[in-house]
Amino acid sequence: MTNIIETSPLFELRADISVNATPEEVYAVVSDLPRSAEWSPECMGGEWISGAPSAVGSIFRGENLRSEQVVAWAPLVRGTWYTEARVTAAEPGRTFRWMMLTHAQEDQESVWGFDVAADGSGSVLTHHFRMGKATAGIHKIVADLDEAGRRKFVDDWTAKLVQDLDATLSRIKDVIEKA
Repeated sequence: MTNIIETSPLFELRADISVNATPEEVYAVVSDLPRSAEWSPECMGGEWISGAPSAVGSIFRGENLRSEQVVAWAPLVRGTWYTEARVTAAEPGRTFRWMMLTHAQEDQESVWGFDVAADGSGSVLTHHFRMGKATAGIHKIVADLDEAGRRKFVDDWTAKLVQDLDATLSRIKDVIEKA
C-alpha cells in the first residue's frame, strides 16, 4: 500500500462564486490580505512584513485561529498560530496568489489564490488551493498515524478545505456586495 502523504498533489481544490462587482473591484478586496479576518474561517488578518502590500515577492505574516472542533481527532495546532507567505502572482483584475513559507522562509508547495474573470456585468471569483508535496506541518500531523489514519486525515482535511473555500467565497461576496 502506498503512503498517501507521498501523493502529489496531496490537495488540489477550487470553488467559484458569482459576484456583483467588476474584476478590478473584486481583486482590490481579495488582494488585501490584512482584511482576511472579514472572510477567512482561520486567518484573523495580519500584516505585510516585507515588500509593498500585495506585490509579487512581498511577505505577509498571518495570524490564524483554529478551534478544537476542526478535525477534532487529529493532532493539529489549536488556538492561535502564525504563518508567513510570499506573493507569487499579482495581476489586478485577474489573479492573486501566495505561497506558504517554512519558518526559515523557504518555499513550500502550498499555494493559495484567487482568480477573477468578467461575467456579464459582474465577475466569477475562483478560490483555489494546491499542495504538491506535503508540508513539514502535514508530516508532523500524520507522523504517529498508520496508513488508515493518514488516509482518514487527508479525507477529513479535504472536506474541511472544501467547506473553507466555499465559506470564504460566500463571505467575500457579502463583503463586496454590501459595500
